[in-house]
Amino acid sequence: LLCLFCSARFDSDGPLFAHCGSVHGFDFHKLVRELGLDFYGCIKLINFVRSKVAENKCWSCAEISQLEGKVPWAEDSYLKPFMEDDSLLHSLSIFDDEEDEDCGMPVVTGECSVGNGRSGELQGNGLNTIIDDCSDISARFEKAVTTESNGGDNNGSLSEEQTDRQLKITRASVTAKEIKKVDDNYFGSYSSFGIHREMLGDKVRTDAYRDALLDNPSLMNGATVLDVGCGTGILSLFAAKAGASRVVAVDGSAKMSSVATHVAKNNGLLYDENANTEQKGGPQVISVVHTKAEELNHKIVVPPNGFDVLVSEWMGYCLLYESMLSSVIYARDHFLKPGGAILPDTATILGAGFGRGGTSLPFWENVYGFDMSCIGKEVTGSSARFPVVDVLDSKDVVTDTAVLHYFDLATMKESEMDFTASLELRLPESGAAAVAGVTWCHGIVLWFDTGFTDRFCKDKPVVLSTSPFSTPTHWSQTIFTFEEPIAITNEKSVVGSSASVGSAECPAGTIRSRISIVRASEHRSIDISIETTGISSDGRKRSWPAQIFNL
Repeated sequence: LLCLFCSARFDSDGPLFAHCGSVHGFDFHKLVRELGLDFYGCIKLINFVRSKVAENKCWSCAEISQLEGKVPWAEDSYLKPFMEDDSLLHSLSIFDDEEDEDCGMPVVTGECSVGNGRSGELQGNGLNTIIDDCSDISARFEKAVTTESNGGDNNGSLSEEQTDRQLKITRASVTAKEIKKVDDNYFGSYSSFGIHREMLGDKVRTDAYRDALLDNPSLMNGATVLDVGCGTGILSLFAAKAGASRVVAVDGSAKMSSVATHVAKNNGLLYDENANTEQKGGPQVISVVHTKAEELNHKIVVPPNGFDVLVSEWMGYCLLYESMLSSVIYARDHFLKPGGAILPDTATILGAGFGRGGTSLPFWENVYGFDMSCIGKEVTGSSARFPVVDVLDSKDVVTDTAVLHYFDLATMKESEMDFTASLELRLPESGAAAVAGVTWCHGIVLWFDTGFTDRFCKDKPVVLSTSPFSTPTHWSQTIFTFEEPIAITNEKSVVGSSASVGSAECPAGTIRSRISIVRASEHRSIDISIETTGISSDGRKRSWPAQIFNL
């Protein structure tokens, strides 16, 4: 691995960055921590430094410490390797080190992880403010620990180990406060009846859960059921109606827990340990608990692995937004009986390419007879940086559908919520959707299906689909627009053409997109990176700069 500043070479990045710090005064790891750089931010920084050193062998990295505002390597052009076959870019071990978890950066072993899309900008008064804040924290904690240590063998001095330990405690405390703040806002957002009206009115969603619970008597009769994120309690009501012997409904919103309690009581289904009567046609089996699933044991006595069925409507936009799945996995591992049923038990993210109609361009080109295409271009440019959650008309899907990733919810680990996978998109070769000539693909649309399969729902398996080819749901689809559209065709490319792959003169036969979805440093958000390559029928390739989205 070649040093960033001189001709020295190293076997791994650790000694290389140590050399950069001691010889050239460039502390890579410190800079990554202070700026909160993600994987792609590190790539950009390395390419930026190499470009500066190539311009001026005497270039000093000291100017980085004087930065304020937007960092100079924020542009996506720095994702392209400055030095051909730069092995350092493929050898970064910073994200494999457990110590780096304290930096607040997501870690994905063996895959890329991306940050919250804002690592290129410095908030407040810039980098100096960040450095001053870090210094202030260190100073205050050194003083605190020194005071505590007075009278000991170290005469009030603070060891490096003590400093590290206290700073880790500080970071953990700050992280916990931020998570609590986000959780409070998250649960608070579900205290509004409007969002529950929307979800209950989503017939595809509610019918799927109703059918899975009511039409599978071999699963539900006499079962003990845990409902995670119960909201109004509709799934618990279905479970009680299906013959469950006991239902525990859990919600992190105090207001919705109260609402679910009243709803269960009004329908004669609220559990009363002093009563054994049946009212309004159903047994009194529902208990509502205001808590997060992870803290249920602190609220009520729950026998380990004490439930037969775990049901939850946890899905968010692009399936994983809001990251509620981690709570479901926790509940599954701690409260579900071995071999117990989780509903739904599968989830699949699918995708396809969409055409011009999937953008806002056609709308802005004719607004009551006036050309406002300049606005359309600006809106489309923004869509290339931020995902759009909207219903895509199925006629605007221009490629075959492909599976991006499959989750077995009965067995998956929480770490598997972060993943990298590829889509290969081609034009349909036959049928009504087949297209002759060149078609322009403007981006990728993702959606999900969840399955209540015959593994647990033996009487009646159910599929809940959010596909653009199905009835629209409140999840819509998640739309990712390319920086520039890509021409694609089923026909053979002209051999020997010098035109770029993906152009009208040399359309791609296949669009391959490598997509990473990871939990962002901002709690309950996700980051999505898309690396796109066009492949012509004769095997030539063209890659576009990676695009990074935050949801």
